[in-house]
Amino acid sequence: MLPLLLRSTLKRCPTTCNSSFYSSRSFSWTPYARGFLRTTPRVQQEVLTPNSLPKEQGRVFDQEPEFYKRIGKPRIGKQILFVAVGSFFAITLAATQTTIETEHWTERMLSVSPIWNVKALTNQDLKRAQNAELIQRMRETLTNIQSTVQQLPVLIRPWINLAFVSVMQPYADASEGKRLCWKICLLNAAVYLAWKVKRWQGFMTTRFMHYPLSGLSMTLLTSMFSHRTAIHLLFNCLALESFGSAAYYYLLREQNKEEPEILESTSSYHFLGFFVSAGLFSGLVSHIVSAKIRYPRLIAQLSSSANVSKKTETWASAVAASTASAAQATTKKTARDILPSLGASGAIYAAVTMTALAFPDSQVALFIPPTYPINIQYGVGGLVMLDVIGIIRGWRFFDHWAHLGGAAFGVLYYAYGPSYWRYLRRESTLADQSLVGES
Repeated sequence: MLPLLLRSTLKRCPTTCNSSFYSSRSFSWTPYARGFLRTTPRVQQEVLTPNSLPKEQGRVFDQEPEFYKRIGKPRIGKQILFVAVGSFFAITLAATQTTIETEHWTERMLSVSPIWNVKALTNQDLKRAQNAELIQRMRETLTNIQSTVQQLPVLIRPWINLAFVSVMQPYADASEGKRLCWKICLLNAAVYLAWKVKRWQGFMTTRFMHYPLSGLSMTLLTSMFSHRTAIHLLFNCLALESFGSAAYYYLLREQNKEEPEILESTSSYHFLGFFVSAGLFSGLVSHIVSAKIRYPRLIAQLSSSANVSKKTETWASAVAASTASAAQATTKKTARDILPSLGASGAIYAAVTMTALAFPDSQVALFIPPTYPINIQYGVGGLVMLDVIGIIRGWRFFDHWAHLGGAAFGVLYYAYGPSYWRYLRRESTLADQSLVGES
């Protein structure tokens, strides 16, 4: 066989043979039968000279190194830069927009009643004014609906009014944080419905799922709001409504502790900046693990010696070949694919861990299936431990690395997020005041 011939001649011509050529050739060259080759100097020279290879074999030999050169190692630099810049932009834009809206409501309050020229405004005053305007707009909308349905039969009009009140009354009674979480859930539902349009399947797969080996960065953001199954969407929305509104209240409470108080008419932009940054960070953690840990392991498994087929000539070699085939099948089973990721679980995990740290005495219970209430820190600790076990055991149903990345972001934001937000708010307020003074 040709590999045996090379072994016998490699010692004779060390200057002619190349060790790298010999080691890589065994993965791409099919050996000939022993009887068709004679160990003559001419044959040895032809075998050991790469230029004298048959064209088809030389082409196969050249393709394998080119394949690895073309694929290379997955890069993570663009994704890290995208997440860093995107998170900074999201938080900074949230602080700037909060300052603009607060200035707008402050001017409105001062122009409506002269009492605010004597009495100092507070955040509670601004929020009461916003809530009063929201209720006023709802009443005007209900009046317009009633005038519009006058042409409908009398039996239908009360049902339309009842449907509007049944939807809008809970919205008016809910907290600002819960309303914002409902809006995020509606956005997730809209993306879910887009998945159901067959014409958009290709676009949604490319732009609303993050493939770690695709080289794309924008999908780290779009995949955060993407869900392909109804059960995935339902559980994420339930968790977001519960823990998202609690995280919103914590951010609001921390801002109200500021001395001297910085007026803030809403914390919606703060929570949105936190939510987007948490989703980007959790997706980046999963991306780095797939690119730098899972991908090298996959390549190592697929290129192992168990995947090299050998020619069987005797009964003993047939037994060895069957063993190699079994090893090859085992390797293919153990080699995990690099799966895409999507969903808001990472950002929700950040809200969960931040809530557990902010309200350590709270209790939580599962709605589906119903369970007894337990301390929130025990519950969150159990979720984190479940993800750690999933990583160790190799479970692939959930993106456990994204969950852990989101949990880590929640801990970091609990420790440093409110102080950084106050710094941005002070800077944006000073910048706005300087612009007003110049004008």
